[in-house]
Amino acid sequence: MEEVKLIIDSGSNDRASEKLTVVPLTVTIAGKDFLDNEDLDMDDFLSSMETNTEEGRTSCPSIDEWLKALEGSKRAIMLTITSGLSGSFSSAYQAKQIYEKDNPGSKVIVVDSRTAGPEISIIREEIERLVNSKTRFVDIEQKISQYKTHTHLLVILQSLHNLALNGRVNIAVAKVAKMLNIDVVGTASNEGKLEPISKVRGMKRAFKEVLKLMEERKYRGGRIIIDQCRNEKDAETLKQKILSLYPQADIIIRSMRGLCSFYAEEGSLMIGFDDL
Repeated sequence: MEEVKLIIDSGSNDRASEKLTVVPLTVTIAGKDFLDNEDLDMDDFLSSMETNTEEGRTSCPSIDEWLKALEGSKRAIMLTITSGLSGSFSSAYQAKQIYEKDNPGSKVIVVDSRTAGPEISIIREEIERLVNSKTRFVDIEQKISQYKTHTHLLVILQSLHNLALNGRVNIAVAKVAKMLNIDVVGTASNEGKLEPISKVRGMKRAFKEVLKLMEERKYRGGRIIIDQCRNEKDAETLKQKILSLYPQADIIIRSMRGLCSFYAEEGSLMIGFDDL
């Protein structure tokens, strides 16, 4: 297969490399813009979130930013954070249409992940496998769609402060949850939005809930990516608990970038995996 350029947005928590282009989103907190790229000062960003008392907002990459990322490519695949949280997919798709019109013979695939963070990266790894195999480019889009039915995201939230500020949960509920040390375990819904599953007191019970949900989703011991927001200790504890049940599991732990940290907040964990 001829060379395929892979482009992703920062909602995946991925880092740019020679083989991967990452287009940043922007998070605005109390009137200050934070570009979610390699230069983002996470200490400053998280501190601003913690002291903020206003609704924040996120901005997707512009059409021009996606077009710049596409420059020079004949074949490209763009993978975005869920359209349920961001306009990133819409912006990328408009860029695809412009690019293909201005560059006859070029072909661009745009994929709405319907999720965020590590599940996007799990999908991205499968795309890389397909690109490196003998799979025809015209068949990749369908195969990605099929594979997405086998990927999953679970999240553990230790704080609902920012979700409350942005109208996602009641402020009083967020305060009570913090006082009672209640964590929320959730997932990405079919519509690509955060779907709370259960409320538990403390991380030990949250781990137990996550392991139960992984079993229900038919996890078999394959690849797992755990993204953490200033909570490497709990991420490592969860990793060891998974390995005790699935010794063959391939697990990596990463730090969240700005966009996911904005929604999930400090202390959170995001767990992405497939059931194959």
